[in-house]
Amino acid sequence: MKHRAFRCRRTTLTVAASIGASVALGLLLIGKWGELKTGVTAAPIAIAAAAVSLQLLALVARSEAWYGCVRAGGGGAVGRRTLYRASSMGFVGGLLHTQLGTVARIAALRRSAPEASPRVPALIGAEMPILIVEGGLAALFSFTLVGPLGLPWWVPLVAFAAVAGATLALRSVACAGVRWLRSGLAVMRSLDGRARLVGFVMIAVLAQVARNWLLLNAVGVDASVFDAIAVLIAVVTLGQLPFGLSVGAAASVLILGPQGVAAAAAAGVLLTATGTVGGLLFAAWGGLDIGLSRPRARVLARRGGSRLAQLAGPERWPRAAMATLSAQLLRSSEGFCFDLVGHMQVGPLLLPAADAGLPAGASSPPRASHRSAAPAALPAARVSRSAFLNSGREAGKSR
Repeated sequence: MKHRAFRCRRTTLTVAASIGASVALGLLLIGKWGELKTGVTAAPIAIAAAAVSLQLLALVARSEAWYGCVRAGGGGAVGRRTLYRASSMGFVGGLLHTQLGTVARIAALRRSAPEASPRVPALIGAEMPILIVEGGLAALFSFTLVGPLGLPWWVPLVAFAAVAGATLALRSVACAGVRWLRSGLAVMRSLDGRARLVGFVMIAVLAQVARNWLLLNAVGVDASVFDAIAVLIAVVTLGQLPFGLSVGAAASVLILGPQGVAAAAAAGVLLTATGTVGGLLFAAWGGLDIGLSRPRARVLARRGGSRLAQLAGPERWPRAAMATLSAQLLRSSEGFCFDLVGHMQVGPLLLPAADAGLPAGASSPPRASHRSAAPAALPAARVSRSAFLNSGREAGKSR
C-alpha cells in the first residue's frame, strides 16, 4: 500500500511539474506571440508530413530494437506484432515523461502476453542495451553542445568516459549473478545481436536528426546537421526532467536562442507537434489492432462483411457491372459488323438483271437451295457488281 501511494504521489508530482514547466515557457514567449505564430505557420505542409513520417520511422526502428532485446532476454515466444502494439501504447505515457512511457510499454506487454513475455525485471533489463547505445552516441556527438552552451572542450571526453564506465559496471554486475540484468544484456553477447541493435538504434537517431534539421530550416533558422544533433541531445536530456510537451521548445531555445528566440521556439513547437502526431498515429494503430484482434471483433467483422455481400451481390459490384457492359457492347459490335458484311455480299445478288448490265433475256442466277452452295454464288455476285459499275460509268459519259 505504501509503495502504491508513493507511486501515485510521484506520478501526480510529475504531471504537475510538466504542466507548470509548459505554462512557464508560454509566459516567457507571450511577448513574441506574433513572431512565434508566423514561424509555426510558415512551415509547408509537405515538410510537416515528412517530419511525421520520420517520427513514425524512428518509433518503428526503436520498437524493432526493443523486440531484439526482449527475444534475446527470454521472450522468444513474444510475437513482433504484440510487442509493437505494446510499444505504441508506451508513447501515450511518454507524452508526460520518458519514464512513464517505459512503464506503460512494459505494462502493456505483460498484459497482452503474460505467459510469453519475460517478467518485469527482465523487461527492465532489456531497456538497458538500447540506453547504452543511445548514451554512447550522445556522448560521441556531445561536442556539438560545446559552442551553443559555452562548455569546456573536455566535456565530451568526460561524457564518453562516463558512458563507457557505466557500461563496464553493468556488465560486471550482470556477470556477478544478477539474473534480470544478465538476461536483459543477453543481446550484446552475439555479434549479430549487437549489429542489429546498433543498426536499428542508428536508424531511429538519424530519423530524429533529419526531422530536426527539416523543421529548423523550415521556420527560417540557419541550422546545420550538428545543430540538429545538438537539439536532439538537448531534447533527450531535458526529457528526463518534468518538462512535458514543452521539451521541444525549451531545447530549441536553449541551443539556437541566439539566432532568434521566436524562430527557435517555433521550431520546437513544430518538433513537439509532429512528434506527437506521429506517436498518436502509431498508438492509434496499436489500439485498433488490439481491438480487431479480439475474437468478438473478428466475429462482428465477418458478419458485417457477409451482410454487405448480401445487400450488394456480385452483379452489383462495379467490376462485375463493367464486365457485363463490355461483353454486351462486344456482342452488339460483332452483330453489326456481320450484318454489314452480309449485306455488302448479298445485296448485288438481289439487283434486277437489266440494272446490272446483263442481256434483256438473262435472269438472275438461281438461289442456292443449301448453304453449301452459297460460296459458288460469290463470283457471280462480284461479276454482276463490276458490270453494274461499268454501266454506271457509260451512262455518265453519254450524259
